[in-house]
Amino acid sequence: MSFIEYGDTIKDGDTAIVFLGHESMFPVKVQHGSVTQTKYGVIRHSTDLIGKKYGSKVTCSKGGWVFILHPTPELWTVNLPHRTQILYSTDISIITMMLELKPGSIVCESGTGSGSLSHALIRTVAPTGHLYTVEFHQQRAEKAREEFREHGVEHLVTVTNQDVCKNGFGVCSIADAVFLDIPSPWEAIGHAKAALKVEGGRICSFSPCIEQVQRTCLAMEEHGFTEINTLEILLRVYNVRTISLQIPDLGKASGDNSNIGFDSSNPTNQGSPCANPQQGTVQFKSGVPLREMVGHTGYLTFATKS
Repeated sequence: MSFIEYGDTIKDGDTAIVFLGHESMFPVKVQHGSVTQTKYGVIRHSTDLIGKKYGSKVTCSKGGWVFILHPTPELWTVNLPHRTQILYSTDISIITMMLELKPGSIVCESGTGSGSLSHALIRTVAPTGHLYTVEFHQQRAEKAREEFREHGVEHLVTVTNQDVCKNGFGVCSIADAVFLDIPSPWEAIGHAKAALKVEGGRICSFSPCIEQVQRTCLAMEEHGFTEINTLEILLRVYNVRTISLQIPDLGKASGDNSNIGFDSSNPTNQGSPCANPQQGTVQFKSGVPLREMVGHTGYLTFATKS
């Protein structure tokens, strides 16, 4: 099993996603002899999972059923264990596009955190690219290495435990793009410039506060970056539902004799718009935004090395 290559069959040691519904799923480490408890009953790994195909419908001990899905960066983002606040697909998608990433790209990232963005970056630059990710916190760095190894992507990523603001990324003049998600990104702009290729490399900084953005933009200008711009991505979800509205009474137009001689008992008139003049409402489909939505997550500042 690998997050960048699809495997058809569930194997011992795989990470799989147990799907109970769109709002209810969780990851599980498949191990021979283990069991997983769900609200629908027990899933026995040896008999219910190992050897079955990904996407299979598995019946639990209480008679309910779940789907077992192959892991992807998108599914991992909504199911991973949180060690820090993470980036979600809304921001990840624009980061990947604006940094102009593709298979073979070299990317530097700080900090690694819970690895949400890291998995998406690895999938994007595979199979010949590489991710250099720096994490200040030692335990988080070790956990990230363990997860990358379990997910079959350790050959595409190098995890370093150090302070990027003081020691940089450990590489020089090779990166196509740099991503910063740290409290004081302006202190790492110089190291980011050194890690980027000689000309044309892209940088992105994620910050929740506008004061951080202002200092970062000033630092980018001082180091000669161009095309500096800041974005804020807001996701608005709509529900499609059936609603009823009352038909307005506009009165009867003069000379309108369309209802003269109308016979409701005549079968040929059943279903006619005038067959039930007392109904007074009409139903139709409408898109309605959610009453609550995810608001501000952070500002994304992009720039190009001149």
